[in-house]
Amino acid sequence: MERTGVSRRGLLGATAATAAAAPMVGKAAEAAQPRAESGGVPVTLEVNGQRRTLDLDPRMTLLDALRERLSLTGSKKGCDHGQCGACTVLVGGRRILSCLTFAVSVREPVTTIEGLAEGGRLHPMQAAFIEHDAFQCGYCTPGQILSAVACVQEGHAASAAEIREYMSGNLCRCAAYPHIVAAVQQAGPQMRA
Repeated sequence: MERTGVSRRGLLGATAATAAAAPMVGKAAEAAQPRAESGGVPVTLEVNGQRRTLDLDPRMTLLDALRERLSLTGSKKGCDHGQCGACTVLVGGRRILSCLTFAVSVREPVTTIEGLAEGGRLHPMQAAFIEHDAFQCGYCTPGQILSAVACVQEGHAASAAEIREYMSGNLCRCAAYPHIVAAVQQAGPQMRA
């Protein structure tokens, strides 16, 4: 009886050759990436009006880059799964969860809580949060404030119900929600003026 096709010995040989070639393909792809001397990727971020070039691991989140590499610790690492909103920052004026965003993917200006005030004067939203005691422990406050700023800029602060809906991605374990809504209602007209 004559056999045609691939023999068991041939299949094993082809599998071994493929397995041996895989690391070489991976090394070639790795070499094609622009890497700085330390093994990271050069990334230029504009954060709070300043351009910064960093050597980052391509897997580093924006939150980790802000906190660990730029020492901007206002943005908090809460759940690290995008469920609490403590890491909210503005990118190109839009709110994003920095714990779910790779730093290498950011192309627009980033605003953190540290960059919200201008010339030593608090942003109207920051002042409203203080006036309305819209925080207890303060852990979620930076993300709440940046989300509130975006909520107003997006045009979603017409009513208390709308504010609650569009701020629902930011959790406050201390339950300061009524104060947060009052602060957004106060700051909204000031921001639009």
